[in-house]
Parts: sequence; C-alpha cells; structure tokens
Amino acid sequence: MLNEDSTLLAGLAASAFLAATLLPGGSEAVFAALLALRPELTPAALLVATAANTAGGMSTYALGRLLPRKESGAHARTLLRWGSLALLLSWVPLIGDALCAAAGALRLNAFACLAWMALGKGLRYAAIAWALPSAGA
Repeated sequence: MLNEDSTLLAGLAASAFLAATLLPGGSEAVFAALLALRPELTPAALLVATAANTAGGMSTYALGRLLPRKESGAHARTLLRWGSLALLLSWVPLIGDALCAAAGALRLNAFACLAWMALGKGLRYAAIAWALPSAGA
C-alpha cells in the first residue's frame, strides 16, 4: 500500500516525465509545491524529479533515433558542434525537447547523452530547491 509520501513522489515523477516529452507542461511548479508542502522530502524529490525528467528526455532521444539521420537545422548544428555536452541545456523550455530529439536523430552516444541530460536537469531542480526558503530549513 502506498503512503502519502509515495503518492506525492509518484505524482512528481509523472509530472517530471511528461514535462520532458514533447507534451506541453512544466514540472517545476509541481516540484516547488511539493517542497513547500513537505520540505523533508527534498532529497527524495530531487532524485525522483531528476530521474523521471531524464527518462522523459531519453524517450524523446529514442524517438529521434527512429528518424532518418539529418544533419541540418539549428539544433543539429549545435549538437554537431558541441556533441552530447549540449544536452546540459535539455531542461530549457522549447529548445530542450528539440535538442534531445536531434541527439537521437544524429545517433549521439546514448550514455553520454544520458549523463549530460541528467546533470543539467538535476542542477535545474537543485537550483529550484535551493531558491525555496522552506527547502533549506
């Protein structure tokens, strides 16, 4: 049986995953609301949000791999120049999804993409947690 903490974290995971796919939505508000409600869940929420948001980004990467390799377009040029390091910006609204899809279409190394994507997304959630007065208390 799920307790209240598990239910809250599962909702956060769903929000974070869906926000990182091509579907519209933002998980930052859900993350901030959860921390405001239950600041003691900060470490778990940070881990869950980062993992779920990264999984959503990697699902977009996987969809990109289904596309024919295409090396044109602004996002492809950025990735050809910077490689998987550019996925540090995968959390940025509008361009993040396109970067993930382009990384897949360009067949960039999945493990490197996963690592940079997770780092960027984790740092974004950590910055949000740090900025909230209740999470630091």
